[in-house]
Formats: sequence, C-alpha cells, structure tokens
Amino acid sequence: MILGMQPLPSLRHAALAALCEPDPAAKATAARTLWDRLQAGGVAIDAARHIACPPDLPGRPALPRLVPPTAVATRSPFTPAGRAALLHAICHIEFNAINLALDAVWRFPGMPDDFYRDWLRVAAEEAKHFRLLHAHLGTLGYQYGDFLAHDGLWLMCEKTAHDIIARMALVPRTLEARGLDATPQIQNRLRGANTPDSLAAVATLDLILAEEIGHVAIGNHWYQQLCQQAGLDPIAHYQHLVDLHAAPRLHPPFNLAAREQAGFSPEEIAYLMADFSPS
Repeated sequence: MILGMQPLPSLRHAALAALCEPDPAAKATAARTLWDRLQAGGVAIDAARHIACPPDLPGRPALPRLVPPTAVATRSPFTPAGRAALLHAICHIEFNAINLALDAVWRFPGMPDDFYRDWLRVAAEEAKHFRLLHAHLGTLGYQYGDFLAHDGLWLMCEKTAHDIIARMALVPRTLEARGLDATPQIQNRLRGANTPDSLAAVATLDLILAEEIGHVAIGNHWYQQLCQQAGLDPIAHYQHLVDLHAAPRLHPPFNLAAREQAGFSPEEIAYLMADFSPS
C-alpha cells in the first residue's frame, strides 16, 4: 500500500451491511450503489476473509406479515385488488432475491472474484426488479407490505448456509428457476384481465424474465463448476440435496426454452421431465 493511502472498503462487509438493512428501498439502493462502486474499482473483493454471521438475518421491514405458504390466498387478476395481490407476491420474491444474492456475496469465502461480481450484479438487478414492481403497485394504490407473504425463499437460504454447493443447487437452480416456469402463466392471467395496468405488468415481467434467465444461468455455472471441483455427478448430487433439504418438488408446465437458455443440460431437462413422462 502506498504511504498515506487508505485501503479500499470491503465488498463482502458492505454486502452484509446491505443485507442487514431493514428498509426495502434503502436495501435496493445499497445493492445498486455497491454494484456501481465495484465496477468503478471503489471496493476490494476480499475473498479470503471469513466474516462472522450476525444474528437476525436478513434485515426486513415489519410488514408484510409472514405466514405459512398455504395461508397466502390466491387472488383473481380480474379485480384491481387481485392484481395488486398478485404483483405484491412477485415484489416480495424480488425483495427476497436481493437478500439471497447479497447473502451469497458475503457468506462464502475463498471463491474466485467472478463469483462475487456475478452475485452482486444479480443483487443490483433484483433491486431494479423490486423497484419496478413496487412502482407498479403504487399505481394501483398499494405498497409493499399491504398483503400477507411467506418466507420460503429465505428458509432455503438458511438451510444451505453452510454448503455452497447446496446453495447453488437449491436457490438459483430450483427456487428461482421456478420463476422461469411461473412467469408465462402469470402473464397469461394478466393478459386475460386486459386492462392498461395488467398489460403494463406483462411488459414489466418480460424484462424481469429476461434477466432472471441470466441469474439462473449464474447459479448453473457455479453449481457445475463446484461439482466438477468436488468430483460430484451434478444430477445425482442434485437429487441427494433435494432429499436432504426437503426442497420443493418441481412440476410442469416447465418453461423449457428459458431453462435451456439458463444452461440446463439436455440430461438435466430429461431428469426434470422423467417423473411426468408416460410410462
């Protein structure tokens, strides 16, 4: 270090600070700002450092109230309140996705610098998605926190906190990949409402889907690389992790085109479809 110069701030400590931020708007701003600082060379990727886990992760607001998934009612897209509830559910997913990406940045030491760059970029894009959906909610007279929500995404994050291979397998490649399958169905429901706000939401989801394909691709890349380094068969180990952590069972319809773009191999697609093929 040149005499008189201060060391650059720590990227992974800053990611943890953003994860601890309870205010959704401030968290989204922190994720985007940190990504901009990384691109400008204003933070140091301190990959080797082990960071102690603070209590009560992640930071989040008092609302929405979190309930079991079965307690979150499905709403019709044919009423303004129903469309707001539907968009609120996706907004909640995007808020959690910011947390999931920030957690990957700070939690796992010893990875290549590109790992931290990848997941911070994901956090910044998830922050953009949250802002887009929250702004859309505002046009309907609602805000984030006005409906019930569940905590399934973060619970899987906790289950995989001590196994980076499990994290890559079961968060981006499983839970977030479900969004690739669900988004076209949600868009079809919104198109059926055929209102200006519902069609605007469809266009927003087009943008989000395109970037979510890239996020799942990042999960696929790191899962495959970690399995290769550990001498693990990716498909067999995936099933082991699903069973070990009681991951949700995936079911059709699958967005096969999006999954292929996200890097799922033909063998993985065949594995995914095997339970639903005629015997």
